[in-house]
Amino acid sequence: MTDVSTLSAIEKTTAGVYVAKETPGKDFPDVGIIIEGVVILQDLDNVALATAIYPAQLRYTFEVIQKVVMELDPTELSRKAQNLKTKLQ
Repeated sequence: MTDVSTLSAIEKTTAGVYVAKETPGKDFPDVGIIIEGVVILQDLDNVALATAIYPAQLRYTFEVIQKVVMELDPTELSRKAQNLKTKLQ
């Protein structure tokens, strides 16, 4: 993850989970967490693990991924997730 565009994207990210599919010297993707433009965790096994250890203040993140992005049971959304879904549409 040393590409200039990648580093620029990381610096602009407030909080997020990333997946780097092509990591030099590795045969598997790199999954990690970015907070305030800094990679705080990397080399995690999968996105589900990265989401599970995300900070508590971002507890709605997994719900949004699951119910809004993946559209799994979108009828039972929390108020905050429903507000985000409305803004995205």
